[in-house]
Parts: sequence; structure tokens; C-alpha cells
Amino acid sequence: VAANEGILRASGSGVPPVTKDYCIIYNSNWLSLPKSLDNATFRTLENLTSTVLCSPAGVPSGLMKDKAVVVMRGNCTFLEKARIAQSLGAKMLLIASKSRLSAISDNKTDFEDVTLPIALIRYNDIVDMQLVLGNEVNVTLYSPPLPEFDYSMVVIFLIAVFTVALGGYWSGVAELENLKAVASPGERETRWKKEENVTFTPVTVILFVVICCVMLVLLYFFYKWLVYVIISVFCLASAMSLYNCLAALIGQIPFGQCRITCSNKTIEVRLIFLAMFCIAAAVVWAVFRNEDRWAWILQDILGVAFCLNFIKTLKMPNFKSCVILLGLLLLYDVFFVFITPFITKNGASIMVEVAAGPFGNSEKLPVVIRVPRLEHSASTLCDLPFSLLGFGDIIVPGLLVAYCRRFDVQTRSSSVYFISCTIAYAVGMVLTFVVLALMKMGQPALLYLVPCTLITSSLIAWRRKEMKKFWKGSSYQVGWRP
Repeated sequence: VAANEGILRASGSGVPPVTKDYCIIYNSNWLSLPKSLDNATFRTLENLTSTVLCSPAGVPSGLMKDKAVVVMRGNCTFLEKARIAQSLGAKMLLIASKSRLSAISDNKTDFEDVTLPIALIRYNDIVDMQLVLGNEVNVTLYSPPLPEFDYSMVVIFLIAVFTVALGGYWSGVAELENLKAVASPGERETRWKKEENVTFTPVTVILFVVICCVMLVLLYFFYKWLVYVIISVFCLASAMSLYNCLAALIGQIPFGQCRITCSNKTIEVRLIFLAMFCIAAAVVWAVFRNEDRWAWILQDILGVAFCLNFIKTLKMPNFKSCVILLGLLLLYDVFFVFITPFITKNGASIMVEVAAGPFGNSEKLPVVIRVPRLEHSASTLCDLPFSLLGFGDIIVPGLLVAYCRRFDVQTRSSSVYFISCTIAYAVGMVLTFVVLALMKMGQPALLYLVPCTLITSSLIAWRRKEMKKFWKGSSYQVGWRP
């Protein structure tokens, strides 16, 4: 079976005509589609989705003459439908499917007389075609070659490196303020009350990874219920994270600090408006999350804020904990991507299935950075119209970058650990994209990010003869002076 992805270009009858592309699946052993629309022949589309066309009975004479016909998938084979459509004068057969698109296969040797182009299309796309283009639609088929490089990866790269670097830097700023507070007894109590950091120990690291494994398996089996739990948690967490990020910026502005008092507590008015804005942003995303034209921008903003706040808030106490966390999550990533296909009944990766939405679920987990693919191709329409990068591929190496930045602050090492680890992360991302382009399949990014960042950090510590201190962590010194 040679299943290929192609594009159906649909054109309305308006002036100027409105056009839209839709995904199709065809068998390249039966049909060879042109690679471009040059000299393309458009056919008037006849919508017969009220029938499955398993017999010519009930189809008015001449209705299909020289037209493209769309019928529903039914009990008879694709080629049986095609033979009937061809005998009634049709020039193209589209078969609408309400389930996930699959390969088109039949015994072609029994239907050598069938020369009609046959393609499988989503039923929802036929409905959308009528809503967008009207009842008078002309269609043609083509299959452009896959682009050599997806330039949306450049945007993903810039977002990821920016988030990791900024998260690490922010963590270093917080560390510097902590050290100043320790050195100044008058500020110590005030600073500790503001401190919201959570420190990971080796035991909590292992517990965290176990929870990740259990949650992923539960999502695989109970996706259609748990996906709404994850969406709710994301809305709440991202709104809080966006507030923390913007509040840190607003705190540097010396004007507009009007305060109100409520229940013996004072709060800045601008922070109240900021909280309302952040809640509104999360609610708007939740309502319009399936609007592909612009909702991805809001999801990425909320996602970046979530990652930044997570990297800044969750502290790794030493390099030992970083090695345990990154090592275990590397094994977790590889196992659920590469090993689980040998365990699941349908031979699918649990990680990939959950990311795509098992069993064709239309709701997707909001735990990724999404950027629309900039190169037009059938793959963009049929598979994923977005390039994706999971939050974990930013947060997990970002925790190591943040530790390196805090260690630089503690030891006054001129940001050498922070800069080196950030560059290593960028190199790991490039390596991930190179392998992705060569293998043409999804990759567990941690497989490349973890070795790059851990090895680089270890080499820097070894070269500076600080491995023991780097491994155990540098505790706060009361005698520290800025």
C-alpha cells in the first residue's frame, strides 16, 4: 500500500474567487498527482454525501457528468465506488470519512478498467468547504514536494533559547537578592517572606519523575476526561505565571504606585489591573483555544510565562540533583517515545499519541509551544499544521541553566557556567532539528539536550577545578558581601 498525502484546492464562485486547501489521502500506485497547480484542471464538485455509492440506483442520470463527486465511505470498496462513478461520467471521486484518514487499499488487479482519480477526504472538510466557499465549488488535486527545511523551527529555536536564558538570568537575580538579604539582617526577614522558591532534593526529584510517568499513562487511557483537567490547570498556572513575570517588570517602574488598603493590607492598584489582565488572557485562550489563526500566539505567550516562572521558582540545590532529574527524564522521554510502540496494541508511541490526542481527539494538551509551519505542503494540512516543542524540553534543561546561573552568583564566576550551559542548550536544539530533518519523524528532544548541557557543565566545572563544590552546591555564606 502506497499511502500519500496530497492537497485538494477548492475554489468558490465569488469575484474574486475564494480558495482554500484541504488534506487528501491517495494511493500513488493508482494515481500520480501533479506537483503544482500549473495547467491544473478544475472540476465542479457534486456533493453526494447523502449516499455511499455502492450501486448506481438512486443517482439521477447525467448528474455526475464531467464532475468531481464526493460520496460517503460505506460498506463497498473504494474501487467499486470508483467503477460506478466512472460509468456515470464522473472525472474525480472523493470519498468522505468521518473517522481518521487511513491508507487507501484494494485489489487493483480486479479493477484495471478504473482510471478515475480517487482520494480520501475528511467529512468535516466537506462541511467546511460549503460554509466557506458556498454550494458552487470547483476542485482540483495536486501534491507539492516536501520542503527541505521548515523555517518555523527557527522561531521555535529562538523562543526556546530566549526562555531558557531569561529564566536562568531571572533565577540568578533572585539568588543575588537572597544573598544580599542574608548579608543584611534588616532585610533578611522581609526577603524570606517574599521568597516563593521550591527546592528539589534527590528524593523529590525521583517522586516528580514517577508522577510524570503515572500522569502520562493515565492520559493515554483516560485522555478525553483528563485533557480538560490539564486545560484548567494550565489556565490557572499560566495566569499566575504571567502575573509574576509582568509584576517583576512593573516593580522596576518608579511611578504609578498608588495603593489601596483592604483588611489591614495594602496593595498597588496597578497590580490589581495586572491580575485582571492575566486572568482575562487565560480565559480568552480557553474560549478560543481551537482557533488556529491566532490562538497559538496567546498559548505561546502563556506558555513562555509558565516556563519562565517554573524555572525561576523551582530551585535545584546542586549539580547532583540536576544529574538525577535530567537523567531520569531522559530515560522517561526515550522509553515513552521509542519503547512503548513495542508494548501498545496499535504499535503507537504513548508520548506521540498523547501529544496528538489519542483516537483522533480534537482537544490537544496545551503543554507545547506552537508555531505555524511556514512552508506550504500536504504534510502541513494532513498531519500537524504547527511545529511543536514541549514545555518539558524548555523547563528541564532550563533548571540546570538556572542552577548554573545561581552558582555563578554564589561563586562570582563571571557567568561562565550560565553562558556555557545556555550555548550548550542552543547546540542541543540545533542537533535535535538536524536529526528531525534527516529522520523525518518526531524526536525526544531531551535525548540531545540533556547530554549537551550536562557534559558542558561538567567540563567547565572540571576545567575550573570546582567539580566538588559544583556537585554538592554552594550554601549561602552569612559573610557574603556584594
